[in-house]
This record gives sequence, C-alpha cells and structure tokens, in this order.
Amino acid sequence: MEKITSKNNQLIKDTKKLFTHAKARKENGAFVLEGARLCFDVLNSFYTVDKVLVTENAYNKYANRIDELATMANSSFLITDEIAARLSDTVATQGIFVVCKMQAENDNFNILDTSKVIVLDNVQDPSNLGAIVRTGEALGIDAIVTYSGCDIYNPKALRASMGSMLRMNIVEVDELTPYIDCLKQNGFSVYSTVPNSEAMKITDIDFSKKSICVIGNEANGVEEEIKAISNGLITIPMLGRAESLNASVAASITMWEMLR
Repeated sequence: MEKITSKNNQLIKDTKKLFTHAKARKENGAFVLEGARLCFDVLNSFYTVDKVLVTENAYNKYANRIDELATMANSSFLITDEIAARLSDTVATQGIFVVCKMQAENDNFNILDTSKVIVLDNVQDPSNLGAIVRTGEALGIDAIVTYSGCDIYNPKALRASMGSMLRMNIVEVDELTPYIDCLKQNGFSVYSTVPNSEAMKITDIDFSKKSICVIGNEANGVEEEIKAISNGLITIPMLGRAESLNASVAASITMWEMLR
C-alpha cells in the first residue's frame, strides 16, 4: 500500500469533500464509507470499490478483510491516525475508509417486476432516510424510490441504514409525479400517507396486489400533486394526543401493514 502522511495531500482533501458536500459526491460520482461494518458490507453489494484508506492499527486488526477490499479497489493507501481523524465523520474513527463509485440500479432489478414499493417524497433527515431503508430491507420491501430530500449517500444516512443502503433496490428520480403515474399505468395502486383522521385507515387497505405507499416530507407531508394522482389517502389510526408520527416511524408501520 502507498503511504500518505500529509493531511494536505490532495487525495485526502478530495475524500473529505465527499463526506461533507453532496455536490462533490454528485460531481465525482463517488461517496465514502467509514467504519469496519459499512466498509466490509460493500463486499456483498453491487457497488464498485475505488479506493481503500486505512490506518496501520486498522490494518493489523482487519488484515484479511482489508486485503479483500484492496483486491477489489483501484488503489489502496495506508494513512496516519491524524489523517484518519481529519477524514472521519464520527467522534471516534476506526481508521478504515472506502471510496465507492455511484452507479445505476442493480442491473438485475426492474421495478415493474416488484409488488411492494415505498416512495419517499422529499424526506430530508438523513437519520430518517437511513432508518426507513434499514426497516424496508428487514421487512422485505422490494424497492424504495426517493425524490428530492436527503442524498442517499449522505454519511449519516449510510450509517443509520446499517449497510442496508448498499443492498436495497433504491431508485432516485428527478420528477416524481410522472414516475408514479407510469407505475400506476403498470398495475400499481398508489396510496399517500396523511395525518388525517378522515382518510382511509391503513388497516382497512388490501395490499395483496402491487402497491405503492408514499411517505411525505417531515414538515409538509406528501405533495398535493402526488395526493391528486393517488388511488387513495391513508392514515395510521392514533388514539393519543400527538398529531403526527416521525417520518421513519410512520414508514415502518406502513411497511409492516403492507407486508403482513
């Protein structure tokens, strides 16, 4: 492995930008994973490993797995503890980082062949995004469609997903209304979730056929255009005094009802 000892090394600066700026991730078509669990999870994903950066301590601890990553990577580097601390997006770094290339959906995936899909309409909080993807994988949701909102390669979202972001079928779209309309034309029923007691109770909906549920923005909910083309508005019955649920909680309950 080539050794990097300067915090001012251009590769280190460029890698740090991938952590902190969505624009840099998009322009470079790359994102960064940090920590042993996430970095090793990429071994079982369809993402391409570009660079591996590890400290000597990390290498000594995970030599076999790091060698496996390095074999997949275009390049690998040994970095100092000081550089690792500068790169890190966490309080205490494990000293292992992997730069991956963004790519299109899994080549073997076609959303029209699925039956249970969650759409995230401008969900902003990376913790919500990561938690929703993690729950979706755990429960068996076929795909998650994201529109606007948080970048799926946000480091906080990646950590919150506990690796699920690397394995789930995730589709990012620039225009949501025509995309959902196309899915409707291909046999999907579309339901928008709302905190409105007058909407249909989610427990009364038949999800046995191809179904899409839309989870809205944390503050403003599902966009009116999406509601207008939905087959129905659905709500989670609540007996308490709270007016609404956190987006990730609402999504979790929705996914459970879709699949039970």
